[in-house]
Amino acid sequence: MDASEINFLDFLQGPKQFIIPLYQRPYSWTAKECEQLWNDMSMATNGPISTYFIGSIVYVKKGIYHVASIPKLLVIDGQQRITTISLMLLAICKVLSQKETDESSVENSIVNTKKLLNYYLINSEEEGDLRYKIILTKSDKDTLISLIDNKELPNNYSKNILTNYNYLKNKIMETEIEKIYEAISKLIIIDVALDSDRDNPQLIFESLNSTGKELTQADLIRNFILMGLNSNDQENLYKKYWYPMEENFSKSDYTKIFDRYMRDYLTIRIGKIPNIAAVYSEFKKYARNIHNSTITDLVKEIYIYSKYYAKLTLNIKEDDLKLTELFHNIIELKVDVAYPFLLQVYNDYANNILSKEDFIEILKLLESFVFRRAICGIPTNALNKIFAFIYREIDKTRYVESFKLALILKTSYQRFPKDDEFKKELLVKDVYNFRNKNYLFEKLENFQSKELVDINKCTIEHILPQNEELSEEWKKDLGEKWKEIQEYYLHTIGNLTLTAYNTELSDRSFKEKRDMNGGFKDSRLHLNKNLATLEHWNEESIKKRAIELSEIATKIWAYPEIDRDIVDKYKRNRINYTLDDHKHLEGNTKFLFNELRKRVLTLDSSIREEVFKLYIAYKVTTNFLDVEPHKNSLKLFLNMKFNEIKDPQKICRDVTGVGHWGNGDVQLKFSSIEQLDYIMFLIKQSYEKQIFDDESLDSFI
Repeated sequence: MDASEINFLDFLQGPKQFIIPLYQRPYSWTAKECEQLWNDMSMATNGPISTYFIGSIVYVKKGIYHVASIPKLLVIDGQQRITTISLMLLAICKVLSQKETDESSVENSIVNTKKLLNYYLINSEEEGDLRYKIILTKSDKDTLISLIDNKELPNNYSKNILTNYNYLKNKIMETEIEKIYEAISKLIIIDVALDSDRDNPQLIFESLNSTGKELTQADLIRNFILMGLNSNDQENLYKKYWYPMEENFSKSDYTKIFDRYMRDYLTIRIGKIPNIAAVYSEFKKYARNIHNSTITDLVKEIYIYSKYYAKLTLNIKEDDLKLTELFHNIIELKVDVAYPFLLQVYNDYANNILSKEDFIEILKLLESFVFRRAICGIPTNALNKIFAFIYREIDKTRYVESFKLALILKTSYQRFPKDDEFKKELLVKDVYNFRNKNYLFEKLENFQSKELVDINKCTIEHILPQNEELSEEWKKDLGEKWKEIQEYYLHTIGNLTLTAYNTELSDRSFKEKRDMNGGFKDSRLHLNKNLATLEHWNEESIKKRAIELSEIATKIWAYPEIDRDIVDKYKRNRINYTLDDHKHLEGNTKFLFNELRKRVLTLDSSIREEVFKLYIAYKVTTNFLDVEPHKNSLKLFLNMKFNEIKDPQKICRDVTGVGHWGNGDVQLKFSSIEQLDYIMFLIKQSYEKQIFDDESLDSFI
C-alpha cells in the first residue's frame, strides 16, 4: 500500500481514469450530503485555512493499471466524494460557459471551461469511454456522461446525479466562481494506492471508516461477492443475477428489503435467525463454509429465492391470481416472520415438488393460523421460532397433511386457536382499534362473492354511535342499561359495518340509518343486508349479529381439517419420554432436580418443560435451559454464547464447538443445593436473553 497526501485537483490531473467497480453501490449522496460539503468548503474559503482535508481515495493500481493507454484505477473507497466534486467542477463549467464571451479573457483566466474540462473531467486525447476521468456504474455512468457532453439524458437517468448536479449549479450561480474554485483548490486527500498482489482490498474495504453514508449490509455483501472475481466474471455475475435482483427490489426501499431478504435467506441456510445488523458477518461465515458449491452457484440461488421474495413481499403479480391474492393477504397481516418458511415452500412449488392446489392450501392455513392468533391476543414473539424451523417438520411425501399436523399439535403460546376460542375472543374483541381491521372487514364482506368490493372506498361505521350523549330514541331502544351496553359493545364486531355514507349516517337513530338515502336498505354491501330487515338495534341484535359473523369467520379462517385417526396415529408413533425414563433422577440428584425445576418454572407461567431421551428442556419459544441428569449431579446447558454470560464465580465452561446434547455454548455443573441461588442467577440470564431477543426481533418486524 502506498499512501500520500495530495491536493485533490492535482490528483485528478493527468491522463487517468477512475473506475467504480460493479460491486460498489450506486452513487448515493443526496442534497443533504452535498449541502454539508458545500458548507464545509465555504468555511474553508472564508477563513484563514490554507488546506481542507476531505478524507481518502483508495484504489487498486495493479491488475488493469497498464492494460490501456491511460492508467485505469479501481476505486474501492471515495466514490461519493470524487463524484460530487466532479459534479461541482462540471456545474462550474456550465455556469462559466454562459459568461464566457470575451475570448481573450477566457484564454488568460485561471478558471475557464476548457481548462476545467481538460484537466479534471476528461482525457482530451482519448476516445470512447477512455475520454472520461470517472466511469460510474449503470445509469450513474450514462447520466454523468450525458451531462458532460451536453446530450439528452437517458430514460433511466440517475436521480441522485441529476438532483445533486442541479443543486450545485444553483449554488454556484449565487456565488463568485473564483471563490468556489479557490475552495476546491484547498481540498486535500490521502491518495491510497493498493497493490492487488500484496494488499487485500476486501479487508481494507471493510475496515475503512470514511465520511459520508455508512455502508449497508447490501453494499457489503455485494462487495464481498464481486470483489474477489476478475472483471469478466464480475460483469457476467452482476448482469445475470445481481442487477436483476436489484431491479426487483427497487420497487421498494431497496436497502431495507434486501437486508430483510438476506436475513430470511440465511435463516433457512444456517438454521438460526441472524440479527438484522449482523447479516453481512453471518453471510461471510456461511459463504466461506459452503462445500461443493461455487460463488456463482450461491449467487444464482440468492437470485432465484429473491424472485420468490419479491412476489411474496412487494405485491408483484403472480401468474395465478389466487396466489397473488393470498400473498397480498399475508402482506396485509404483516407476517414477516413467515417468510423463511414461505421461501422454502415457494421453492418446492417452483420445482414441482408441491402442486399449486397444495401451495394455495398451505398459504390459507398460514393465514388462518396467524389471524386467529392475532384475534386471540397470543403474543407474536413465538412466531419467530415457529416459522424459522417448521419446514423441518414437513414430510414432502404428504406435504399438506404434515404441515397441518405441525400446526395443530403446537401448544401454549405456539398454539393454533380452535373454533371455540376463536369465536369467543372475536365476539368481545375491540376490532375497531385492531391493527388488521380493514383486512378483517374486507374478508367478511367478500366472503363467497365473485363481485369483490374494494373497502378502501368505504369506512367502518358504528351502528350504535360513539357519541356518549345518545339521543332519547337510542336510549329507548337499548333500555335502562344503555350506557353499559354502549361501553361494552361499541367497538365489537357485532356493532360495526361498512359504509360509504359515514358522515350522513352520523349519530342518527337506527331507523333513520336504515331508511335514509345511502342507508342500510340502499346498501349493496353484504354486511348490511340483514340490517335492512331489522326494526330495532339493541343488545340482543348486536349479540346475534356478532355470532353470525363469527361463524362466517371460522369458515374464512378455517381450522385445519384432518382425520382424528391420523392425529392419534401420529401421536402414538412419537416416543413420549417422561422423567421416569431418566435413571439418574434418584437420591440427591432427584432432590437437586426438583428444587431447580420448581425455581425455573416459577420464573414465568409461559415456560414449558419437555422431556427428551437424554435431557429435560425448559423453553418459552425455544430452549433456554437443558438439564442432563448424571449419577451425582446435574449438567446444565444455557442457550447463550459463552462470551455473553456474566459469571463472577467462573463456574461455567465454554463448550463452543464441543459435542454435547444440550443447546448453547455454556455448560455448568449443579451438585450442591448451596449453589442454587447462583445457578438461578445464571439461568435467568439465558431466559431473559431469549425473551429480549424475541421482543427485539418482533419490534423490528
